[in-house]
Amino acid sequence: MTQHSRDTPQFYLTAPSPCPYLAGREERKVFTHLVGERAPELNNILTHGGFRRSQSIAYRPACEGCRSCVSVRVLAGEFRPTRSMRRIVKRNADVDSEMRRAVPTSEQYAIFRGYLDSRHRDGGMADMTVLDYAMMVEDSHVETRIVEYRHAGNMVAVALTDVLGDGLSMVYSFFEPDEAPRSLGTFMVIDHIARARRMNLTYVYLGYWVRGSGKMDYKSRFLPQERLMPDGWARVD
Repeated sequence: MTQHSRDTPQFYLTAPSPCPYLAGREERKVFTHLVGERAPELNNILTHGGFRRSQSIAYRPACEGCRSCVSVRVLAGEFRPTRSMRRIVKRNADVDSEMRRAVPTSEQYAIFRGYLDSRHRDGGMADMTVLDYAMMVEDSHVETRIVEYRHAGNMVAVALTDVLGDGLSMVYSFFEPDEAPRSLGTFMVIDHIARARRMNLTYVYLGYWVRGSGKMDYKSRFLPQERLMPDGWARVD
């Protein structure tokens, strides 16, 4: 029997399941485990190849006959906010943010639970308990941080973020549903771009942009950006 090293990634393919982004389509994913001392290095390499992290798993779409999911990364140093983005930044001038160690709290989970119930009641994460949330935050073998956003001392938004060799990767973000007029989703991306600049990092990885999906359309507005095409990363202005 062939013995595989713990540091040698093994890749697996999921069975088809309904696509969460495009109605009437099925998705499949290729995935591997991010464990051991080489996990940070492997996460960097795989992210450059279009993978995303979820806990100790790195995955990317591997759907038959569909290439709608496109990895997107913003060029932090060249990013220029649109007029509407500048209004959002001004609207949230009273919001403070802090990057901390990835430690789950009940305060975070309250925001997370409210966000799911309001925005993703029928999604795959809808039944996540406080223990599931804790695993989402803590089950990481790479450099992971929590960015908390507060207004008048009260938490209004949270981002789970990986620190890569060349950028910040926004793993998952959520906000207080009652604060929707603040456009906190957009604000958190802009804040991460500013953080990447201060940390001398080139990119902010936003995950997948899916043409035709209203949920993912916002990612195309952060320009300039690079999109992972069959021939490699291509700039879009």
